[in-house]
Amino acid sequence: MTTMKTTNDNGGDVRLTRISKSYGSFTAVHPLDLTVPQGTFFALLGASGCGKTTTLRMIAGLEEPEHGTVHLGDQDVTHLPPYKRPVNTVFQSYALFPHLDIFENVAFGLRRRGIKSVKKQVDEMLDLVQLGEHARKKPHQLSGGQQQRVAVARALINHPKVLLLDEPLGALDLKLRRQMQLELKRIQTEVGITFIHVTHDQEEAMTMADTVAVMNAGRVEQLGSPADLYENPKTTFVANFLGTSNLIEAEVDTGSGDEIVLKAGGGKLSLPRARCSAPATTGGKMLVGVRPEKISLTHADDAGEIPEGRNRITGRITDSSFIGVSTQYVIDSPACPEFEVYAQNIDRDTRLEPGAEVVLHWNPAHTFGLDAAQDIDAGVETVAEEAA
Repeated sequence: MTTMKTTNDNGGDVRLTRISKSYGSFTAVHPLDLTVPQGTFFALLGASGCGKTTTLRMIAGLEEPEHGTVHLGDQDVTHLPPYKRPVNTVFQSYALFPHLDIFENVAFGLRRRGIKSVKKQVDEMLDLVQLGEHARKKPHQLSGGQQQRVAVARALINHPKVLLLDEPLGALDLKLRRQMQLELKRIQTEVGITFIHVTHDQEEAMTMADTVAVMNAGRVEQLGSPADLYENPKTTFVANFLGTSNLIEAEVDTGSGDEIVLKAGGGKLSLPRARCSAPATTGGKMLVGVRPEKISLTHADDAGEIPEGRNRITGRITDSSFIGVSTQYVIDSPACPEFEVYAQNIDRDTRLEPGAEVVLHWNPAHTFGLDAAQDIDAGVETVAEEAA
């Protein structure tokens, strides 16, 4: 077992202070302040061109910021070349040496520094990534996931303070990618050093990271734990980019106390003030959001059985798709023309088919409020483009 576990003090934090980067007239990263606590798994998440890779490259020293500073712990590394920074980077293309076996690929960094006795350290690293029995194979004899683990071991053996991962799972198929997500998280937990991971894959970021920074157009839209970002999005971009959100245009009816009441589609909805990031003035506009899996779907004939105190809207099913674990419904409602509902596959009501009149209802505590001045579709096209 490796002995790389580090103490979690502030000495190893990665701190970016007002760093920015432009290429001609294009601003890749607007002035950015960001702190990555030592020993955490941190993800920079966003679509192509959002500035996440440029930010990573400025930490690595592969790009120099126009303004601002990069600190690794107490050390200002802004103008240090990559080889003088206590970081290592794993790229999507693993760049393993095809003529060397796995043992020598992992040992390469140690041998380059003139270290003669490498066996103990290499064996520890190969055990960490569970490749000890493959030590004498060549890279072409390993699967993509195994090659990726070799690249991680080769980087970690240099004992960096920070491991940078630039879309490292992008070349793997879906099943292997999911396995490697858990594998990388296990490795990070065992070694205890800071991992900063760049990805466009929402599931990948939420599966592995302690903290996620959602980036859009060179800025951080929102920073937080995966659960907080998903449950409490602060912008329409985050609400749409991380999963699916139903966003309803509503008018504030009353905004006093701990509860905000709104008018939408001829009915009333409520949400906790604590889950509202928009100003709530009577008569003002707001976007009311709820995730598809938070909603229950009841046939209109059974509307009287819905408990009091739940948000509810009426509508008609226009489409349904059975995908095994759930059925995904699209409902045309006065409040929202294409309302999405994901119903878990437990007790299926055969009456819930296209054309059926239904009531959608959910716990008000699962509702969030956003500023109506934002683009209601922000992030939707971005997700579609990334999936294409």
